[in-house]
Amino acid sequence: MGRPVRPLEPGDAGLVAGQDWLTLERLPAYAPELNPVELLWSSLKKRELANLAGDHLADVADATEQGIHASTTTHNFHGHSTPTPS
Repeated sequence: MGRPVRPLEPGDAGLVAGQDWLTLERLPAYAPELNPVELLWSSLKKRELANLAGDHLADVADATEQGIHASTTTHNFHGHSTPTPS
């Protein structure tokens, strides 16, 4: 896993200058189209994990796993419904 990302500060411009191998890309604060897992987490938080008050972390993990399974079998990666096999 990489280092944590932080916003650039005014003094950071010198770190990028002169580094031919380094490209600075500005990304929006929230862009689910650039990170499709955001759609999955959004769905889980609205459905399986909404108002969940498990007694143990395992309860949350189980609900999350069930939600991921349900979501990946009925939706494609862009959140659009697909027919379930009969």
